[in-house]
Amino acid sequence: MSTPTIDAAPLSADPQRLQTLLDGFAELSEPGAGPGVTRLAYTPLERRAHEVFAREMRALGLTVWTDAAGNTIAERAGDTAGLPALGTGSHLDSVPNAGGFDGIAGVVAAMETARMYAERDTRHAHPIRFVAFAAEEGARFGQACTGSRIIAGLTEPEDLDAKRDAHGTTLAEAMRSVGFPPEQVAEARWRPEDWAAFLELHIEQGGVLESTGIPVGVVDLISGSTRLLLDITGRASHTGGTPMHLRADAMTAAAEIVLLIESIANDTRHRGTRATVGRMEALPGSITTIAGRVQLYVDVRDVDSDRQRFAAAEIVERAQAACTHRGVKFAARTLADASPVILPGWLRDTIARTCAGLGVDYRVLPSGASHDSQMVNHVVPTGMIFVPSRDGISHSPVEWTSTDELAVGTEVLAASLLALDRQFDRRDEKEDRA
Repeated sequence: MSTPTIDAAPLSADPQRLQTLLDGFAELSEPGAGPGVTRLAYTPLERRAHEVFAREMRALGLTVWTDAAGNTIAERAGDTAGLPALGTGSHLDSVPNAGGFDGIAGVVAAMETARMYAERDTRHAHPIRFVAFAAEEGARFGQACTGSRIIAGLTEPEDLDAKRDAHGTTLAEAMRSVGFPPEQVAEARWRPEDWAAFLELHIEQGGVLESTGIPVGVVDLISGSTRLLLDITGRASHTGGTPMHLRADAMTAAAEIVLLIESIANDTRHRGTRATVGRMEALPGSITTIAGRVQLYVDVRDVDSDRQRFAAAEIVERAQAACTHRGVKFAARTLADASPVILPGWLRDTIARTCAGLGVDYRVLPSGASHDSQMVNHVVPTGMIFVPSRDGISHSPVEWTSTDELAVGTEVLAASLLALDRQFDRRDEKEDRA
């Protein structure tokens, strides 16, 4: 087996092309949902974004298909038959009123990589697959990374009936509504033998790279996340007719719990833990009625699995005690629980060597956010490349990464994939000779 000849001149990503792609995806947003981008999981808008991805990749001569989970894959054939694929990509859905970079940056970087390869007629032994994942965000159903969970075999059809959005629609119903029968999701599973490695480019969603002036991050591990639903039930009653000492106020209990969650995360015993109440629902929702029921949606994250689970357990225990003291009922349910993931060191080294070869400064750092890579790594060795986020802000309309910075990350991504192609090809040659 011989290594394909690869042009030694570095590939050059076009910031303007990246901007055009970003602008096009940003237009696919729910009208009237705010100044940012709203493109929720398993909605027609998300599918339209996947159609744009598919159309652009077909125009480059790639073979494109959509799997049973709604993930879209575009393959550029390799020169040697029978080799496992290298892959890259990210997701196309968003949280409500988001920016235009979370997930999308990784998809447009993949699209630009495919275009650079096509324009240069770049040769590689392994097929390279460019993936747009479905339903990475957990905003709608409380579960992150649904599309990548399915390809990793971490979600069964019955799990999809257990997740509901704010309107009561199940994840299974939402999938079916956009053409993906949930009973067929097993067909989307990836076989480890079909893949060699996967790389995801993503915005950092933090401020480390920007504050240090470093253009590229090489991710060593991804934080775990435990998501809780805390349900507080008191007694609804008239705000004027009910004396303060006779109240069973679910809202005041909830307020105490929100603050104790903050105190738990700030405790030195949980150094590194991040705990957030991201959503609160109060019933009956009248200004003249004491809240009879409040639900808190809590996200607990840490790079250490023991700290993550201990903090989540302490939140439940202390919330129960607070409710007992206030004379209201309390129940807790775990919505999702994902452990931290350590990404393969040899892939980090490959990305780092690529940066050095291109003269690009880099920093090894963890990811505080969840990513599709967390799930893909269960099946395929996976690495991550970060590009800076302005002011460290994400999940907001002001989320921003310059296209010049994204272009640098894209060049590192494109070169890293080719480095992996050569690396695996040399290994295959040695095995053939043996």
